[in-house]
Amino acid sequence: MAKLGKSAQHEQEGKETVEFFKDLDREALNTERFVEKYSKPLGLIFGALILGVLGFFAYKQFVIAPKNTEAVKSFLAAQKNLTEGKDKDALGGKSAANPGFIGTANEYSSTEIGKLSAYNAGLLKFKEGKFQEAYDLLDKFSSKNKTLMAMKYGAMADAKSGLNKNDEALSLLDQAASASDDPYTTYYFTRKAGILALGLKKNAEAKKYFSAIDEKYQDYDNGMSDSYIEMTKYY
Repeated sequence: MAKLGKSAQHEQEGKETVEFFKDLDREALNTERFVEKYSKPLGLIFGALILGVLGFFAYKQFVIAPKNTEAVKSFLAAQKNLTEGKDKDALGGKSAANPGFIGTANEYSSTEIGKLSAYNAGLLKFKEGKFQEAYDLLDKFSSKNKTLMAMKYGAMADAKSGLNKNDEALSLLDQAASASDDPYTTYYFTRKAGILALGLKKNAEAKKYFSAIDEKYQDYDNGMSDSYIEMTKYY
């Protein structure tokens, strides 16, 4: 009986093996039919992917790289005028012959130099007292450098103060204070935020800023934070 059982078992296993390979054949046939049916769309998709990759590298090589070169030339010319005290020429933007920071920012907005040009143009517009234009230009600037981002928010805060929008300025100073890992930069904007909060009679917020200075940045403050904390009680 035991032998018959084993024979039946082998027979069953043989049938399962045959069925397994039949299934494989069916799957292979279905796959061939699928590829045959959709060979053209699949080819188009594959071709599009290749073209996309090649297009990306071509864009970087033949568009971005030359743009960066031209942007640097334009930026350096504006920077030279700025160094020589020719603020209006440095700002530029009135002719193709002298793009200045404005023209460089507009023409090469996708490049790092273009973004830095917007920052410099914003500072010059602030100097002219054109605070909204200054704010809009500064807002175009972005960088992976945290200290530069802190400076951006600080300058935007100054522009908002120039527009008498001091609550918005305070919010931007708060961003400036938290944007950088550099201790002095953080101290500087925390102190500035505290003084503005005090001027707005937001004593609780002012105390928060000066208490943070007293706790973390005493080396830069020479004990002044204690005086400001006292002022929050009576001012």
